[in-house]
Amino acid sequence: MSKQIRIGTRDSELAMWQARTVQNELQSLGHDTILLPVKSQGDLNLDEPLYEMGITGIFTKTLDVSMVKGEIDIAVHSMKDVPTQMPKGMMQAAVLERGDHRDILVYKPSFNPDEPMTIATGSLRRKSQWLNMYPQHKVVDLRGNVNTRLAKLHDNKEWNAAIFAKAGLERINILKNLKGSYGFEFSHLDSFLPAPAQGAMMVAAMESNTEVVEAVGKLNHLNTQKCVDVERMFLRRLEGGCTAPIGALATIDQGRLHVNGCLLSLDGKQRIETSGVCDSLDWKDLEKFAFDQAEIIVNNGGLELMAQIKKSLEK
Repeated sequence: MSKQIRIGTRDSELAMWQARTVQNELQSLGHDTILLPVKSQGDLNLDEPLYEMGITGIFTKTLDVSMVKGEIDIAVHSMKDVPTQMPKGMMQAAVLERGDHRDILVYKPSFNPDEPMTIATGSLRRKSQWLNMYPQHKVVDLRGNVNTRLAKLHDNKEWNAAIFAKAGLERINILKNLKGSYGFEFSHLDSFLPAPAQGAMMVAAMESNTEVVEAVGKLNHLNTQKCVDVERMFLRRLEGGCTAPIGALATIDQGRLHVNGCLLSLDGKQRIETSGVCDSLDWKDLEKFAFDQAEIIVNNGGLELMAQIKKSLEK
């Protein structure tokens, strides 16, 4: 195509890494591109916990508006930040191959889980899963981009550790330098279920922009798309926004899709889980499978628990 593709992105280091990755892929296919960074409301308001801000798509809304206005052609997002219901006329044009989906604990040398500890995270899902394992610990809110959060952990003498998405620290080459830069260690939280679509990058475009949709579609990684779509359908059925304590992970092995999902209470004391296997990778079968897995959560106390969570977050 002859038209220059305008790529919208948040201006954090991680968001820019993601946008440049998409830019490089498009340019390798012969497309002319330009990056147009913006600040999202989620980046501007670092004092208020995400769940108290009460806005769906807090990190995507600014770019959505720019796209609807025709100021950008595509937007690059961490897919876990994207609401399950996209704005009218907008579509998921491509999902890139997934990075590491795992959460990690970044901790100071003095960290000892058997003692009273203070753990920092801005995610209710991470908070709930941590308290499920260590109810004696205190969990405090932590906001900001990756570098800001690491600096806050380093500077706050009362905090012992913080929870991060491994992919984010890897992508901007921080993970390998944690000890040298901050004196931190890290360990994988293998018992944690990630946020739906964690580790995946998504490119959004307007459905009417057919030339751009066709160009971006060549970046799509089909197996990743199927996995994260199942996770997001699971999330949508449970009616949880990106801040709700819901985890889900789907993987494909030998033509079968495996999924694990969970819903937790805010204090971590209650955890409802499900797991299953779908023998078909056909879209309609996967859609029904995701819905059925969510129904297992709903029918095992999930409906009542979600009502309690929403009531607590509205206070």
